[in-house]
This record gives sequence, structure tokens and C-alpha cells, in this order.
Amino acid sequence: MATVVLVHSPYLGPASLRPLADALAAGGVESCLVDLRVTVSAAPVHQRLIGAFADAMDEVELTSPAVLVGHSGAGPLLPAFAAELDELVAGLVYMDAELPTPGRSFRELEPALFASLRASAREGQLPRWSDWFTPNPLVELVSDEALRAEMADEEPEVAVEFLKEHRPSAVWDGPSGYLMLTEVYAAHAAAARDLGWPVRELASNHLAPATDPTPVATALTELIVLLG
Repeated sequence: MATVVLVHSPYLGPASLRPLADALAAGGVESCLVDLRVTVSAAPVHQRLIGAFADAMDEVELTSPAVLVGHSGAGPLLPAFAAELDELVAGLVYMDAELPTPGRSFRELEPALFASLRASAREGQLPRWSDWFTPNPLVELVSDEALRAEMADEEPEVAVEFLKEHRPSAVWDGPSGYLMLTEVYAAHAAAARDLGWPVRELASNHLAPATDPTPVATALTELIVLLG
């Protein structure tokens, strides 16, 4: 089976996916988890993320083609990440994630949310992701105190410019799949299905890769098999 490359949301850190990596390993699936946290505090954020991904993968000796799995806000970046690995990529999986919108910005796609976030920004930095919502999703969803503290500690300060930047223009035309964890991403899952992609749906929560990783790993493994 392909090596699974787990890519966390730019608004979270690798702890949000580390339990999923452990669950994949328990099922005999090889994976690696990249860490993109140090790249998001200053513009151009997208290019810094792409560079950090390329640097991280330079340290990985892939023994088989990779399937890139992007959670949440990492989704729109997956084609650009795939372009960095070129022929070493066997497929992409969007996990409760936005689909790519090449050349468009978060500000264009979510103007009301952008205005709210910009108003709450301080010194050019967005509030931490868990402060975007009431109730706080880390408190609400992550019952393990040690894991919750680690995830909170890893939440980066993301530059407001990230939401203004045009997303990468890279396009991926290889196999893709979608794993929906919450109804919030139902429209994205439906769009993926309309594109002919394999789709799996779990009645779970957005942070399930951290809080309930075993069923997520099972569904993800099924998707990767379908991608061939």
C-alpha cells in the first residue's frame, strides 16, 4: 500500500493528526506526519507552506508512492504539495477539508468570516483557530487533557495575509478521494462525489483524527485502496 503523508491544517499542529498516524501504524499502514507550524506567521504564507512541505519531504525516504492526506484547511494546498513530489504521488485524500480553489482567496470565498476574523486580528495575526468558535472546539471535542493541552500549545499564529493571498494555481489530475467527518463539509463531499471520486462518510467530529482515530484510519485505508 502507498505511504500515507498526513498534512495538518495550517491552523493546527501535527498533534491533531498524530493519533491517526498511530492508528494507521497499528493497522500496518506506513505513514509520515509533516510539521508546517513554523511557516505561517508571515507572508507569503502559501509559498512558505509549500517550501516547508518540500523541505520536510526531503528528509523522508519514501519506499512506495505517497498518498497525501490533507485535513481541514490543508485541503486547498494538496495539489501544490503534490507538485513538489511529482511522480512520487499516487493520490490525494481530502479529510473534512475544503477542495482546491486555484487562484482564489479565502477572503473571496468567505467574505463574512474574513471580515470577522480581520476585526479580531492583533498586529497582523489571526486569533488562534480554537478562538474562532463558541464553544471552543478543543474544550468541547478533546476530552484527553494532555492531548488538548498539546493541541492548544501547537496552534500557530497565522498571518491575516494568508486569507488574502490567492491560493496556488497547481492542478492535480490524478486519483483523489474524500473522507467526510462532519456535516459542515457535506457540500465538499457532494462535490467530490460529482467529480467521480470515491467518498467515505463518518458520523464523527472535525477533530476525530485526534480524538477517535481508529475508525478514521479504517475509512482512510479503504479510500486509499480504492485510489489504486
